[in-house]
Amino acid sequence: MLDPVTRQHVEKAAEALQDEFAGTFSRETIARFIAESVDLLGESKINVFVPVLAHRFTRERLKALGQAEGLITKEQPEVLFVCVQNAGRSQMAAGLLTLRSGGLVGVRSAGSHPAEDVNPLAAEALAELGVDLVDAFPKPLTDEVVRAADVVITMGCGDACPIYPGKRYEDWEVDDPAEATSLDEVRSIRDDIDERIQQLLGELEVPVLS
Repeated sequence: MLDPVTRQHVEKAAEALQDEFAGTFSRETIARFIAESVDLLGESKINVFVPVLAHRFTRERLKALGQAEGLITKEQPEVLFVCVQNAGRSQMAAGLLTLRSGGLVGVRSAGSHPAEDVNPLAAEALAELGVDLVDAFPKPLTDEVVRAADVVITMGCGDACPIYPGKRYEDWEVDDPAEATSLDEVRSIRDDIDERIQQLLGELEVPVLS
């Protein structure tokens, strides 16, 4: 249950999204999506962060819905990474793909059972390469982000993703940082994912930045 102040901030976030997506989605659709996003993110989130996270999560979902329904033009290939918690592997993969593609690939990530926070060792390992996960947060998997993706890559949760025709699906067998006991172990996982990312970019015919 949101307190009155938090609810007011969520309503302001909805108004900002209504301005951004005016002419694409109705006010009712946006209100429904932000209410769903608050529920999906869970009551365990600290209330002060709920409006910001709900705004960002809803914005990402609406953009994906627009792409999936042809209301928003795709300007680049879209890749979705999914793992169980969206705290380690999929966050690392998303950060590395953004880094190596120089932003020439659209990237999203999600979890079948998202954790509370991003794995700190995963964040530290990526920070060594200049990738900042400070604004990243675990998000639940939703249908529209799958529909918007051209490539869907799962890591340990392949059964969680709905199958849609015309998409490329891959399952990467990558160790889970949640089971690592040291930064060195997570670095090895990071480097494994990085190699796969660079191979993926080659297959997508996108230049790899070193």
